Amino acid sequence: MFSMAMQRLSSYGKLVRPLFCFVLIANFMLAGSTAEGQEKKGDPEFLSVAFGAFDFNRQKDQGAEFRLEYRSDKKLLNLFKPFGAGAYSLSGHGFLGGGLLMDLYFGRRWVVTPSLAPHLYFGGDSDLDLDFPLQFRSQLEVAYRLDNRERIGLALSHYSNASLGDDNPGTESIMLYYSLPLDLNLGR
Repeated sequence: MFSMAMQRLSSYGKLVRPLFCFVLIANFMLAGSTAEGQEKKGDPEFLSVAFGAFDFNRQKDQGAEFRLEYRSDKKLLNLFKPFGAGAYSLSGHGFLGGGLLMDLYFGRRWVVTPSLAPHLYFGGDSDLDLDFPLQFRSQLEVAYRLDNRERIGLALSHYSNASLGDDNPGTESIMLYYSLPLDLNLGR
């Protein structure tokens, strides 16, 4: 009975591991968020486009990946911002989802953005099948903020089914982001 309970707890732990990692990273980096009062000033909502390399590390089914994201300026719990994302790789993998991100400011120019989002997954083939329709994308982006609040960033992402499927191959992407502020008063 004890071993059955430990096994169930272990499988549950695999499910929440991405969320735990996100919270841990966020708390570790929170000290940077107070730089120059940026959290009081806030940023506008963004439309972000990205391109990069899908499955660049394991190279089972690599290809170009393209993303489009909407990043809200509204905060939940005065800390997290919701976002929605769509992605497609030329190797036939697609993702559609949304989650939470956190902008951490280091000085006036640098923004580090950890995020976590469940995604619906479609595609896959014999080279790489992520084995479950629900994938979790965890990401860390480092961006440079221009005077008009546009951002240019580099992000590392991991897609995982959190062991919900029979197999959990997971994969990584490295992406170059351009984030366009959606407010018209860019000079503030």
